[in-house]
Amino acid sequence: MRLGFIGLGTMGRPMALHLLRAGHQLAVWARQSGTTRPLLAAGAIDCSSAAEVARRAEVVFTMVTGGADVEQLTFAGDGLLAGFAPGSILVDMSTIAPETARSLAQRLARHGIEMLDAPVSGGQQGAMAATLAIMVGGEAAALERVRPLFELLGTRIVHVGEHGAGQVAKACNQMVMVAAIQAIAEALHLSGAAGVDPARVRLALAGGSAASRVLEVMGGRMVERDFAAGVEARLHHKDYAVVLGEAHRLGLPMPVSAQVCQQLNALMAMGWGSADTAALLRVLEAGERAT
Repeated sequence: MRLGFIGLGTMGRPMALHLLRAGHQLAVWARQSGTTRPLLAAGAIDCSSAAEVARRAEVVFTMVTGGADVEQLTFAGDGLLAGFAPGSILVDMSTIAPETARSLAQRLARHGIEMLDAPVSGGQQGAMAATLAIMVGGEAAALERVRPLFELLGTRIVHVGEHGAGQVAKACNQMVMVAAIQAIAEALHLSGAAGVDPARVRLALAGGSAASRVLEVMGGRMVERDFAAGVEARLHHKDYAVVLGEAHRLGLPMPVSAQVCQQLNALMAMGWGSADTAALLRVLEAGERAT
């Protein structure tokens, strides 16, 4: 197929390479030209604008930071809409607000363009290993057209529902995951304050009902004091704004998520937004020193 990809960061780059190596023609564009070099070296087509990417593609993938970025890429003067032919598909794999995804889909539909919101979970390692979980909102027929492409990127592809439903699922994923990171930070902070080795506590928890991938990875980073970013904490901070925005829209109480968001706010205020979210442990430690 003729494909396009915009958003060649930590996760987007390996995802785009999987599509290219499967034999598809791939057009790419980036604001920072250096990010396209690995794709160009592998045979991708360099484009001068998002519009040119769309002109060269039946399906365009976007993997950018937020809803405003997707909207700008799509509807700016040299954006995707300027190049899309009717019947094209935009697959947005970013994490954005459900309402934004619905609005984008409705606006594109007026021009005969289909959109799928298809955020992912699995992080950089999942992107590299093509083991991502892909949560899809949109029309079933559009999903079936791109399912073979999704199968090159992930191992669990779930059609959650209509437009925006994929983003609702991703918000739920982030709620559970980051709340677990905060709980692990508190558990290891407690064990250290009680004079018990956090590494041994983590090892003990890993054999019981508290065992999880989050405990394995994020707990390991906390024990090793490795706060270099796997996923930058600022992105989880952004995601929690989406979570609480949706809760506010629906009038739902989210007491745990609200408290986790406050801890992320504190992390950002301390200047650790570019660190890994495991740095939530440092927020607790800083609070203890302050008292």
